[in-house]
Amino acid sequence: MDNILIGKRLVGPGHPAFIIAEAGSNHDRDLGQAKKLIDVAVEAGADAVKFQTFQADKIAAQTEDEIMKLGNEYEGVPTLYKLYEGLELPREWQAELAEYACQKDIIFLSTPFDYEAVEQLEELNMATYKIASFEMVDIPFLKYVARKGKPVILSTGMANLGEIEEALNAIYSEGNRQVILLHCGISYPMPIEQVNLAAMDTMRQAFQVPIGYSDHTLGITVPVAAVARGACVIEKHFTIDCNLKGPDHKFALNPEELKAMVQGIREAEQAIGSPLKKLAKTEVLHHQRGRRSVFARVNIPQGTVITEDMLAVLRPGIGLMPKYFELVIGREARRNIKAHEPITWDKI
Repeated sequence: MDNILIGKRLVGPGHPAFIIAEAGSNHDRDLGQAKKLIDVAVEAGADAVKFQTFQADKIAAQTEDEIMKLGNEYEGVPTLYKLYEGLELPREWQAELAEYACQKDIIFLSTPFDYEAVEQLEELNMATYKIASFEMVDIPFLKYVARKGKPVILSTGMANLGEIEEALNAIYSEGNRQVILLHCGISYPMPIEQVNLAAMDTMRQAFQVPIGYSDHTLGITVPVAAVARGACVIEKHFTIDCNLKGPDHKFALNPEELKAMVQGIREAEQAIGSPLKKLAKTEVLHHQRGRRSVFARVNIPQGTVITEDMLAVLRPGIGLMPKYFELVIGREARRNIKAHEPITWDKI
């Protein structure tokens, strides 16, 4: 399984998780707020900040079908089309936001939802293209993105293994094998009991590519757990204020929570450490002080044949290990051994 270069960061097994702070549409069509989101992502320590590039008329039909009607689901917005229309990121902002992110030393990303968006983002030299779960079955679109030759981060919410394989083959068919798959649940919020982080293991084994996780649960527990389970990329929605109007604010992390998530992930990575099971440096004193060893219970004169009642197994571990207790019984003392003196091979 190859590591993948995103900007200056290697992403994959053995490297720190690549953390994408998902601003999404939480800019609320306010350029100043969009820049504040970048500031929050930088302050939190994220590797990248990501927006979304879509237009309502290129993502949804203005159909009267009942499935597009939202009722009171999104604060009175009547249809899914109207919801998208109110969340569009003005595309003339993108270059300015990308430059602002560059000045702040964080990778700027945006998810494209149409071909024109891909071309506009290509002009900004995207380090990687993130494809949303809903788009992963759009095979022509995947091929178009793959031809740009950039790494592709592909969310797989709702997908089965067959659909993931088809998407991967589409990308591979364009000569691009730089793919990271993200396990994902697309409910907002996603119930923790339906997350199924174990599916990351299945995906890793089935497709032999780096696996990450795009999180829509509340809080930070699940993304930290995902990194502990081997996620090499974490994507999480955030906002400057969860009380702002808009469909995503209430489910997103606030600035302090985003910072806590990044810190939790980095601490989890430190805790994962080495697969070797061995004595830690900080355990050496406890190893000697807390483990037991064989001691003389009473004074044992030189030449005495040692019996069981002359011995005790006590702390610290500075004598023979308890597993040698039976071997000491019946041996002669080579010299006088005082009570509470550790028994060592040179004394018997």
